Amino acid sequence: MLTRRAFATGLMAAATGLAMLLPLPALAADKVNVFAAASLKNALDEVSAAWKAGTGKESTNTFAASSALAKQIEGGAPADIFISADLDWMKYLADKKLVVDGSEVNLLGNTLVLVAPADSKASVTIAPGFDLAGVLNGGKLAVCDVKTVPAGKYGKAALEKLGVWDKVEGSLAQAENVRAALKLVATGEAPAGIAYQTDANEEKKVKVLGTFPADTHPKIVYPAALVASSKNADAAEFLKFLQSPQALDIFKAHGFIILAGQ
Repeated sequence: MLTRRAFATGLMAAATGLAMLLPLPALAADKVNVFAAASLKNALDEVSAAWKAGTGKESTNTFAASSALAKQIEGGAPADIFISADLDWMKYLADKKLVVDGSEVNLLGNTLVLVAPADSKASVTIAPGFDLAGVLNGGKLAVCDVKTVPAGKYGKAALEKLGVWDKVEGSLAQAENVRAALKLVATGEAPAGIAYQTDANEEKKVKVLGTFPADTHPKIVYPAALVASSKNADAAEFLKFLQSPQALDIFKAHGFIILAGQ
């Protein structure tokens, strides 16, 4: 017959053995969920890889139009950091107290360009009254949604400022984000489109016909901020890393204009 002490000792040993078989709680924090403008994809994925290499921690990047991401965050999507391609959608969330007050940083800038398929024979100088309709030659102009998506809003503003909006307004092929608009040009479905310089750099099947002067549209700014509902302790660390020389060098290599720290 087992004594009480022997029984207790055996029970403790069994419990210890069982504990060794059960999975231990994760020691590392959950991945940082970053909701970022589609135009950041290549550069931000590289930045995330650099952060993982240096810290062992990971981030999950979700890319879409800034408008769509802001609406998802408003709807309760589990984002830790939001990086918009314009100030308007960041303000939209800030006004609703959905980003952490004081965490916002103007991270990057960009330039707006007119692109065509790589084999296009089109040539044009972007200036007031330029013949954009002639470049289209009856085809469509690939743009982002001009009412909600930053690249589309910048593009419309530029065309209005240059006095050619009325001539092409009826020839728009509006896409959900800048990468989708660029694809329409890359595949030849549209003879021209408006995109960011950084996206044109990444797509070898398009070429840049010209750059829209900076004074024809609002300044292109990518603000980043912590999402108010985030409970991830590593989110603030990743936001800080985005502003580090290592990360900014990666963004610069992809063609972005560095605003952080300026």
